[in-house]
Amino acid sequence: MPYTLPKSRHLRSPAEFAAVYDAKVRESRGPLMAYAKPNTLGYPRLGMSVSRKVGTAVRRNRIRRLLREAFRLLQHDLPAGDDFVVVVRPHEPAMLADYQRLMSGLFVKLHQVCEGRSQGRRQKAEGRGEDLGGA
Repeated sequence: MPYTLPKSRHLRSPAEFAAVYDAKVRESRGPLMAYAKPNTLGYPRLGMSVSRKVGTAVRRNRIRRLLREAFRLLQHDLPAGDDFVVVVRPHEPAMLADYQRLMSGLFVKLHQVCEGRSQGRRQKAEGRGEDLGGA
C-alpha cells in the first residue's frame, strides 16, 4: 500500500468539518483533541484546526506538518471509514513519534465510540421494528 496522502484523504470544506463536529464524538489526549464521524468511503480522512493561540505561523505550520506526517504513516493501521478533525491546543512542538502515539490512541478510541453508538442505534431501531438499510 502506498504511503501517500492525496487530497481525497483531507477534510476540506467547512460543511465536512461541521458534520464531524456535529457528530459530537470527541476525545482528548495531551495537546490534541479529536472529533470523529463515520464515513462510507472505506478510508480515514483528516482535518486540522490550529488556532493562533498555538503560536506563531512558523510553529503552527510545523505542528500541522508533523500531524499530517503522523497521519500519513498511520493511515493504513487506522480503522477504515472515519473522518477525524484534530484540534490543537497550545504546546511546544513534539517529536513525530509522540504525535503518532497520541493520534493512534485517539483515533482507535474514537472509532470504538462511533461503533458503539451505531450499534446502539441499530438495536433501538430493531426494537421498534425499523429497517436502517444496512447502516
